[in-house]
Amino acid sequence: MKEADRKKRNKDRLAELHPQFGLGVQKVIDALESKGIRPRIQDAWRSPADQLKAFNNGNSKVKFGFHNVTSATGKQEALAVDMLDDDAPTNASKSYLLQLAAEAEDLVTGIRWGVPKGKLVKAIDDAIAAGNWDANVKIGWDPTHIQPTGLTTAEAKSGKRPS
Repeated sequence: MKEADRKKRNKDRLAELHPQFGLGVQKVIDALESKGIRPRIQDAWRSPADQLKAFNNGNSKVKFGFHNVTSATGKQEALAVDMLDDDAPTNASKSYLLQLAAEAEDLVTGIRWGVPKGKLVKAIDDAIAAGNWDANVKIGWDPTHIQPTGLTTAEAKSGKRPS
């Protein structure tokens, strides 16, 4: 994607987020860009129909998720993004995924999801702590997904938001 298009896409997707969460996502983008990485928000807010489609296709494990959050008035306030490496959108490197997880330390990524606890998760943690972006680690099933910490989807659905 051309640079101007990537930046516009990110700006447009950031507008679909809850403002507080959006600030955290912007910090991740800024940090990655400062390293010469070109992150792209592929998805932010997702309609309930699109979420159900993702669930039915096996691309999501939930029928309602952080991508579907709206305000009490129905305004899009997603609490999740999928952030791809624009230079390799269909085949993110471990280096990109580890750096994404490192920069999103105040949030949650899916890099550990589905990875057996113990040595394999510790290997991810150790690689991030050491800045070893080329570590040979097992990657979870949704590593480009970012969401807030300390909040469940049920709480988000009932109106709780990050502070």
